[in-house]
Amino acid sequence: MSDRSGIFAGDDPFMLFRNWLDQAVGTELNDPNAMALSTVDASGMPNARVVLLKDIEDDAFVFYTNYESAKGQELDESGKAAFVMHWKSLRRQVRVRGLITREDGVKADEYYNSRPLKSRLGAWASAQSRPLERREALEQKFEDVVSQKGDDPSRPPYWGGYRLAPLEIEFWADGEARLHDRFQWRRSAVDAAWSITRLNP
Repeated sequence: MSDRSGIFAGDDPFMLFRNWLDQAVGTELNDPNAMALSTVDASGMPNARVVLLKDIEDDAFVFYTNYESAKGQELDESGKAAFVMHWKSLRRQVRVRGLITREDGVKADEYYNSRPLKSRLGAWASAQSRPLERREALEQKFEDVVSQKGDDPSRPPYWGGYRLAPLEIEFWADGEARLHDRFQWRRSAVDAAWSITRLNP
């Protein structure tokens, strides 16, 4: 596409995404890898929350959570999700929609073991998304976990990763007079070729 140049140049959307994220790392005050993840529940009611993108693979995006949380249950049930990343410092955003699979193997173990000890212990202590009668109960559970698990806890069986293989990726950059630039990469299946379309702002 002749007018897709400058910050939009390139034939690989994952490389383009990495380039934008790398720039955001140098300009965003906090968590340049924060993304608003959207799911739907069994009734079709949408849900959104901020999670951290932890890896960009050659053909997918990876994040981690508690499988028994609301988001985990919704991801497992629908097998689909969307997210948006917005970098105010760059005045850019990326929107992604695609198919979900679990990352529940060695890679999840490696990431879990790379986390700070208290975060690893916290994954054992929190029954994420479920009712909590009082804060003190959570703090006591954490202390119990510290006593039981010590300083080298294994990854909980209900905690791990999700991989989102995109069918759509949209790159957006702010423009004067609200004439923003938008390019949508789209494919019919995860092994299909991408088509690229410029969209109206």
